[in-house]
Amino acid sequence: MNKIKVLISGGGTGGHIFPALSIANGIKERCKDAEILFVGAENRMEMEKVPAAGYKIIGLPVSGFDRKNLLRNFKVLLRLYKSMRLAKKILHDFQPDIAIGVGGYASGPMLKAAQKKGIPTLIQEQNSYAGVTNKLLAEKAEAICVAYEGMERFFPSEKIIVTGNPVRQSILNCSLTPQDARKCFGLDPGKKTVLVVGGSLGARTINRCIESGIDRIAGADMQMIWQTGKFYEEEAKAVMKEKKPANIVQTAFVTNMDEAYRAADLVVSRAGASSISELQLLGKAAILVPSPNVAEDHQTKNAKALVDKQAAVMVTDADASGKLVSSLIELVSDDARLKSLSENISKMALRNSVDKIVDKVMGLIGK
Repeated sequence: MNKIKVLISGGGTGGHIFPALSIANGIKERCKDAEILFVGAENRMEMEKVPAAGYKIIGLPVSGFDRKNLLRNFKVLLRLYKSMRLAKKILHDFQPDIAIGVGGYASGPMLKAAQKKGIPTLIQEQNSYAGVTNKLLAEKAEAICVAYEGMERFFPSEKIIVTGNPVRQSILNCSLTPQDARKCFGLDPGKKTVLVVGGSLGARTINRCIESGIDRIAGADMQMIWQTGKFYEEEAKAVMKEKKPANIVQTAFVTNMDEAYRAADLVVSRAGASSISELQLLGKAAILVPSPNVAEDHQTKNAKALVDKQAAVMVTDADASGKLVSSLIELVSDDARLKSLSENISKMALRNSVDKIVDKVMGLIGK
Protein backbone atom coordinates (compact mmCIF):
# COMPACT_ATOMS: atom_id res chain seq x y z
CA MET A 1 0.00 0.00 0.00
CA ASN A 2 1.28 3.51 -0.80
CA LYS A 3 1.92 5.98 2.00
CA ILE A 4 -1.49 7.12 3.26
CA LYS A 5 -2.43 10.77 3.70
CA VAL A 6 -5.02 11.74 6.29
CA LEU A 7 -6.53 15.17 6.84
CA ILE A 8 -8.12 15.85 10.26
CA SER A 9 -10.20 18.97 10.71
CA GLY A 10 -11.94 20.70 13.62
CA GLY A 11 -11.18 22.02 17.08
CA GLY A 12 -12.08 25.07 19.13
CA THR A 13 -12.09 23.28 22.49
CA GLY A 14 -10.19 20.45 24.18
CA GLY A 15 -13.33 18.34 23.65
CA HIS A 16 -12.66 18.40 19.91
CA ILE A 17 -8.85 18.54 19.95
CA PHE A 18 -8.06 15.61 22.29
CA PRO A 19 -10.15 13.10 20.29
CA ALA A 20 -8.56 14.40 17.07
CA LEU A 21 -5.06 13.88 18.45
CA SER A 22 -6.00 10.42 19.77
CA ILE A 23 -7.22 9.42 16.29
CA ALA A 24 -4.01 10.79 14.71
CA ASN A 25 -1.87 8.84 17.19
CA GLY A 26 -3.92 5.69 16.51
CA ILE A 27 -3.37 6.04 12.75
CA LYS A 28 0.38 6.57 13.32
CA GLU A 29 0.57 3.42 15.47
CA ARG A 30 -1.05 1.44 12.67
CA CYS A 31 0.88 3.12 9.80
CA LYS A 32 4.16 4.66 10.95
CA ASP A 33 4.75 6.53 7.68
CA ALA A 34 1.19 7.93 7.42
CA GLU A 35 1.20 11.64 6.62
CA ILE A 36 -1.27 13.57 8.78
CA LEU A 37 -2.31 17.18 8.30
CA PHE A 38 -4.59 19.06 10.70
CA VAL A 39 -6.78 21.96 9.64
CA GLY A 40 -8.12 24.19 12.42
CA ALA A 41 -9.53 27.66 12.94
CA GLU A 42 -7.13 30.59 13.25
CA ASN A 43 -6.62 31.93 16.79
CA ARG A 44 -8.22 28.89 18.40
CA MET A 45 -6.74 26.44 20.88
CA GLU A 46 -5.80 23.83 18.24
CA MET A 47 -3.21 26.18 16.66
CA GLU A 48 -1.15 25.73 19.84
CA LYS A 49 -2.07 22.21 21.00
CA VAL A 50 -1.62 20.36 17.68
CA PRO A 51 1.97 21.52 16.95
CA ALA A 52 2.82 20.79 20.62
CA ALA A 53 1.74 17.18 19.92
CA GLY A 54 4.06 17.03 16.90
CA TYR A 55 1.63 17.51 14.01
CA LYS A 56 1.43 20.14 11.28
CA ILE A 57 -1.65 22.38 11.25
CA ILE A 58 -3.06 24.99 8.85
CA GLY A 59 -5.54 27.58 10.16
CA LEU A 60 -8.67 28.74 8.34
CA PRO A 61 -10.08 32.24 9.01
CA VAL A 62 -13.47 30.71 9.84
CA SER A 63 -15.57 31.71 12.89
CA GLY A 64 -18.98 30.91 14.34
CA PHE A 65 -22.22 32.72 13.59
CA ASP A 66 -23.22 35.49 16.00
CA ARG A 67 -26.77 34.62 17.00
CA LYS A 68 -27.25 37.79 19.06
CA ASN A 69 -25.98 40.39 16.60
CA LEU A 70 -26.97 39.36 13.08
CA LEU A 71 -25.21 42.32 11.44
CA ARG A 72 -21.85 40.96 12.55
CA ASN A 73 -22.47 37.90 10.41
CA PHE A 74 -21.43 39.73 7.24
CA LYS A 75 -17.82 39.30 8.44
CA VAL A 76 -18.56 35.67 9.33
CA LEU A 77 -19.81 34.98 5.78
CA LEU A 78 -16.74 36.68 4.30
CA ARG A 79 -14.47 34.50 6.47
CA LEU A 80 -16.46 31.42 5.44
CA TYR A 81 -15.99 32.28 1.75
CA LYS A 82 -12.22 32.73 2.28
CA SER A 83 -12.10 29.45 4.21
CA MET A 84 -13.87 27.55 1.42
CA ARG A 85 -11.32 28.82 -1.10
CA LEU A 86 -8.40 27.96 1.19
CA ALA A 87 -9.90 24.51 1.87
CA LYS A 88 -9.89 23.76 -1.90
CA LYS A 89 -6.23 24.83 -2.11
CA ILE A 90 -5.29 22.62 0.88
CA LEU A 91 -6.96 19.60 -0.78
CA HIS A 92 -5.23 20.33 -4.09
CA ASP A 93 -1.80 20.61 -2.40
CA PHE A 94 -2.11 17.75 0.14
CA GLN A 95 -4.21 15.23 -1.86
CA PRO A 96 -5.57 13.30 1.19
CA ASP A 97 -6.94 9.77 0.98
CA ILE A 98 -9.57 10.62 3.60
CA ALA A 99 -10.82 13.67 5.54
CA ILE A 100 -11.90 13.26 9.17
CA GLY A 101 -14.07 15.88 10.90
CA VAL A 102 -14.20 16.12 14.69
CA GLY A 103 -16.56 19.09 14.95
CA GLY A 104 -15.77 22.76 15.49
CA TYR A 105 -15.71 25.68 13.05
CA ALA A 106 -13.00 24.46 10.65
CA SER A 107 -14.50 21.05 9.96
CA GLY A 108 -17.46 22.53 8.04
CA PRO A 109 -15.70 24.19 5.08
CA MET A 110 -12.92 21.57 5.05
CA LEU A 111 -15.12 18.47 4.88
CA LYS A 112 -17.61 20.13 2.54
CA ALA A 113 -14.75 20.82 0.11
CA ALA A 114 -13.52 17.21 0.47
CA GLN A 115 -17.00 15.83 -0.22
CA LYS A 116 -17.33 17.99 -3.35
CA LYS A 117 -14.02 16.59 -4.57
CA GLY A 118 -15.11 12.98 -3.99
CA ILE A 119 -12.68 12.37 -1.09
CA PRO A 120 -14.19 9.96 1.49
CA THR A 121 -15.15 11.67 4.77
CA LEU A 122 -15.63 10.33 8.29
CA ILE A 123 -17.31 12.35 11.05
CA GLN A 124 -16.70 11.88 14.75
CA GLU A 125 -19.60 13.26 16.83
CA GLN A 126 -18.73 13.42 20.53
CA ASN A 127 -22.03 14.61 21.99
CA SER A 128 -25.44 13.05 22.62
CA TYR A 129 -26.96 15.96 20.67
CA ALA A 130 -25.36 16.38 17.26
CA GLY A 131 -23.77 19.69 16.29
CA VAL A 132 -25.08 21.72 13.33
CA THR A 133 -21.89 21.25 11.27
CA ASN A 134 -21.97 17.46 11.59
CA LYS A 135 -25.68 17.32 10.75
CA LEU A 136 -25.01 19.27 7.55
CA LEU A 137 -22.09 17.00 6.60
CA ALA A 138 -23.78 13.70 7.46
CA GLU A 139 -25.62 13.06 4.20
CA LYS A 140 -22.45 12.82 2.12
CA ALA A 141 -20.18 11.30 4.80
CA GLU A 142 -19.16 7.65 4.42
CA ALA A 143 -19.20 6.97 8.17
CA ILE A 144 -20.34 8.68 11.37
CA CYS A 145 -18.68 7.57 14.62
CA VAL A 146 -20.78 8.32 17.72
CA ALA A 147 -20.60 7.87 21.49
CA TYR A 148 -24.28 7.67 22.44
CA GLU A 149 -27.28 5.49 21.59
CA GLY A 150 -30.20 6.96 19.64
CA MET A 151 -28.17 9.08 17.20
CA GLU A 152 -30.49 7.99 14.37
CA ARG A 153 -32.44 11.14 15.32
CA PHE A 154 -29.71 13.14 13.60
CA PHE A 155 -27.90 10.87 11.16
CA PRO A 156 -28.67 8.16 8.56
CA SER A 157 -28.73 4.95 10.62
CA GLU A 158 -26.78 2.89 8.06
CA LYS A 159 -23.76 5.21 8.43
CA ILE A 160 -23.61 5.21 12.24
CA ILE A 161 -20.91 3.28 14.10
CA VAL A 162 -21.02 3.35 17.92
CA THR A 163 -17.35 3.72 18.84
CA GLY A 164 -17.35 5.94 21.94
CA ASN A 165 -15.10 8.98 22.28
CA PRO A 166 -11.32 8.69 22.09
CA VAL A 167 -9.71 10.01 25.29
CA ARG A 168 -6.18 10.95 26.28
CA GLN A 169 -4.40 7.62 26.74
CA SER A 170 -2.28 8.97 29.62
CA ILE A 171 -5.41 9.26 31.77
CA LEU A 172 -6.05 5.52 31.62
CA ASN A 173 -2.50 4.47 32.50
CA CYS A 174 -2.12 5.59 36.13
CA SER A 175 -0.58 2.86 38.31
CA LEU A 176 -0.81 4.75 41.64
CA THR A 177 -3.16 3.88 44.48
CA PRO A 178 -5.64 6.65 45.47
CA GLN A 179 -3.60 7.13 48.65
CA ASP A 180 -0.33 7.64 46.76
CA ALA A 181 -2.05 9.92 44.23
CA ARG A 182 -3.28 12.14 47.08
CA LYS A 183 0.25 12.36 48.46
CA CYS A 184 1.36 13.76 45.06
CA PHE A 185 -0.86 16.78 45.77
CA GLY A 186 0.30 17.13 49.38
CA LEU A 187 -3.05 15.86 50.67
CA ASP A 188 -3.98 13.48 53.48
CA PRO A 189 -3.80 9.98 51.91
CA GLY A 190 -6.70 8.64 53.99
CA LYS A 191 -9.23 11.46 53.57
CA LYS A 192 -12.15 11.65 51.12
CA THR A 193 -11.16 13.82 48.14
CA VAL A 194 -13.14 15.92 45.64
CA LEU A 195 -11.62 16.98 42.32
CA VAL A 196 -13.16 20.18 40.96
CA VAL A 197 -12.25 20.74 37.33
CA GLY A 198 -13.42 23.58 35.10
CA GLY A 199 -11.41 22.79 31.97
CA SER A 200 -8.31 24.53 30.61
CA LEU A 201 -9.97 27.95 30.45
CA GLY A 202 -11.99 27.46 33.63
CA ALA A 203 -15.70 27.54 34.43
CA ARG A 204 -16.94 30.75 36.03
CA THR A 205 -19.98 29.29 37.82
CA ILE A 206 -18.07 26.38 39.35
CA ASN A 207 -15.22 28.63 40.51
CA ARG A 208 -17.58 31.23 42.03
CA CYS A 209 -19.43 28.48 43.91
CA ILE A 210 -16.18 27.16 45.43
CA GLU A 211 -15.09 30.70 46.34
CA SER A 212 -18.35 31.55 48.10
CA GLY A 213 -18.51 28.14 49.82
CA ILE A 214 -14.87 28.02 50.86
CA ASP A 215 -15.58 28.32 54.62
CA ARG A 216 -18.03 25.41 54.50
CA ILE A 217 -15.56 23.31 52.51
CA ALA A 218 -12.77 24.19 54.96
CA GLY A 219 -14.94 22.95 57.85
CA ALA A 220 -16.04 19.71 56.16
CA ASP A 221 -14.48 16.26 56.69
CA MET A 222 -13.01 16.11 53.17
CA GLN A 223 -10.29 17.67 51.00
CA MET A 224 -10.25 19.20 47.54
CA ILE A 225 -8.13 19.60 44.42
CA TRP A 226 -9.45 22.79 42.81
CA GLN A 227 -8.43 23.34 39.19
CA THR A 228 -9.54 26.86 38.28
CA GLY A 229 -8.35 27.33 34.68
CA LYS A 230 -6.13 30.25 33.70
CA PHE A 231 -8.84 32.93 33.59
CA TYR A 232 -9.78 32.51 37.27
CA GLU A 233 -6.36 31.83 38.77
CA GLU A 234 -5.72 35.28 40.30
CA GLU A 235 -9.21 35.47 41.81
CA ALA A 236 -8.85 32.02 43.36
CA LYS A 237 -5.35 32.73 44.67
CA ALA A 238 -6.65 35.86 46.43
CA VAL A 239 -9.41 33.85 48.17
CA MET A 240 -6.93 31.12 49.14
CA LYS A 241 -4.54 33.71 50.58
CA GLU A 242 -7.28 35.35 52.62
CA LYS A 243 -9.02 32.19 53.91
CA LYS A 244 -6.03 29.78 54.06
CA PRO A 245 -8.10 26.55 53.93
CA ALA A 246 -5.79 23.67 54.90
CA ASN A 247 -7.81 21.07 53.01
CA ILE A 248 -7.82 22.70 49.54
CA VAL A 249 -5.06 22.56 46.91
CA GLN A 250 -5.67 25.18 44.20
CA THR A 251 -4.04 25.18 40.76
CA ALA A 252 -4.71 26.79 37.36
CA PHE A 253 -3.78 23.57 35.52
CA VAL A 254 -3.44 19.97 36.57
CA THR A 255 -0.52 18.63 34.54
CA ASN A 256 -0.99 15.03 35.73
CA MET A 257 -4.73 14.57 35.22
CA ASP A 258 -4.34 10.80 35.65
CA GLU A 259 -3.12 11.32 39.24
CA ALA A 260 -5.87 13.87 40.00
CA TYR A 261 -8.57 11.47 38.82
CA ARG A 262 -6.99 8.60 40.79
CA ALA A 263 -6.91 10.74 43.95
CA ALA A 264 -10.61 11.64 43.69
CA ASP A 265 -13.63 9.93 45.26
CA LEU A 266 -15.87 12.46 43.52
CA VAL A 267 -15.38 14.73 40.49
CA VAL A 268 -17.18 18.04 39.88
CA SER A 269 -17.04 18.95 36.20
CA ARG A 270 -18.72 20.57 33.22
CA ALA A 271 -20.52 18.05 30.97
CA GLY A 272 -18.38 18.16 27.84
CA ALA A 273 -18.30 14.92 25.87
CA SER A 274 -14.59 14.23 26.43
CA SER A 275 -14.85 14.79 30.19
CA ILE A 276 -17.82 12.43 30.39
CA SER A 277 -16.01 9.74 28.39
CA GLU A 278 -13.04 9.98 30.78
CA LEU A 279 -15.34 9.70 33.82
CA GLN A 280 -17.06 6.66 32.29
CA LEU A 281 -13.80 4.86 31.47
CA LEU A 282 -12.44 5.55 34.97
CA GLY A 283 -15.73 4.78 36.76
CA LYS A 284 -15.76 8.09 38.65
CA ALA A 285 -18.74 9.32 40.67
CA ALA A 286 -19.50 12.82 39.38
CA ILE A 287 -21.54 15.97 39.83
CA LEU A 288 -22.01 17.55 36.39
CA VAL A 289 -22.68 21.28 35.97
CA PRO A 290 -23.51 21.69 32.25
CA SER A 291 -22.28 24.88 30.62
CA PRO A 292 -25.19 26.98 29.31
CA ASN A 293 -22.87 28.72 26.81
CA VAL A 294 -22.64 25.94 24.22
CA ALA A 295 -24.48 25.29 20.95
CA GLU A 296 -27.91 23.62 21.31
CA ASP A 297 -27.32 23.32 25.08
CA HIS A 298 -25.68 19.96 24.28
CA GLN A 299 -23.93 19.67 27.68
CA THR A 300 -27.30 19.47 29.46
CA LYS A 301 -28.31 16.69 27.06
CA ASN A 302 -24.99 14.90 27.69
CA ALA A 303 -25.55 15.11 31.46
CA LYS A 304 -29.17 13.94 31.24
CA ALA A 305 -28.06 10.84 29.33
CA LEU A 306 -26.12 9.87 32.49
CA VAL A 307 -28.70 11.05 35.03
CA ASP A 308 -31.34 8.88 33.29
CA LYS A 309 -29.19 5.82 34.10
CA GLN A 310 -28.41 6.93 37.70
CA ALA A 311 -24.80 7.34 36.57
CA ALA A 312 -24.22 10.96 37.65
CA VAL A 313 -25.75 13.87 39.57
CA MET A 314 -26.61 17.04 37.65
CA VAL A 315 -26.71 20.54 39.14
CA THR A 316 -27.80 23.16 36.60
CA ASP A 317 -25.70 26.27 36.12
CA ALA A 318 -28.62 28.38 37.36
CA ASP A 319 -29.01 26.31 40.56
CA ALA A 320 -25.29 25.89 41.28
CA SER A 321 -24.84 28.88 43.61
CA GLY A 322 -27.46 27.49 46.00
CA LYS A 323 -26.81 23.76 45.58
CA LEU A 324 -23.33 22.81 44.38
CA VAL A 325 -21.26 23.06 47.59
CA SER A 326 -23.98 21.41 49.73
CA SER A 327 -24.33 18.62 47.16
CA LEU A 328 -20.62 17.83 46.98
CA ILE A 329 -20.14 17.90 50.78
CA GLU A 330 -23.13 15.58 51.25
CA LEU A 331 -22.29 13.22 48.39
CA VAL A 332 -18.59 12.70 49.14
CA SER A 333 -19.47 11.31 52.59
CA ASP A 334 -22.16 8.93 51.24
CA ASP A 335 -20.22 5.74 50.47
CA ALA A 336 -23.20 3.77 49.15
CA ARG A 337 -24.19 6.54 46.71
CA LEU A 338 -20.59 7.01 45.51
CA LYS A 339 -20.30 3.26 44.87
CA SER A 340 -23.62 3.12 42.99
CA LEU A 341 -22.73 6.16 40.79
CA SER A 342 -19.30 4.70 40.09
CA GLU A 343 -20.70 1.31 39.05
CA ASN A 344 -23.43 2.84 36.84
CA ILE A 345 -21.16 5.29 35.02
CA SER A 346 -18.63 2.53 34.44
CA LYS A 347 -21.31 0.41 32.70
CA MET A 348 -21.74 3.22 30.12
CA ALA A 349 -18.07 3.23 29.09
CA LEU A 350 -17.26 2.37 25.47
CA ARG A 351 -13.71 1.02 25.29
CA ASN A 352 -11.10 0.85 22.49
CA SER A 353 -12.73 3.81 20.71
CA VAL A 354 -9.59 4.78 18.80
CA ASP A 355 -9.09 1.25 17.43
CA LYS A 356 -12.69 1.12 16.19
CA ILE A 357 -12.37 4.53 14.47
CA VAL A 358 -8.98 3.68 12.92
CA ASP A 359 -10.40 0.35 11.66
CA LYS A 360 -13.09 2.30 9.81
CA VAL A 361 -10.59 4.88 8.49
CA MET A 362 -8.40 2.11 7.09
CA GLY A 363 -11.40 0.35 5.59
CA LEU A 364 -12.48 3.53 3.78
CA ILE A 365 -8.96 4.19 2.48
CA GLY A 366 -8.73 0.55 1.33
CA LYS A 367 -11.91 0.96 -0.70
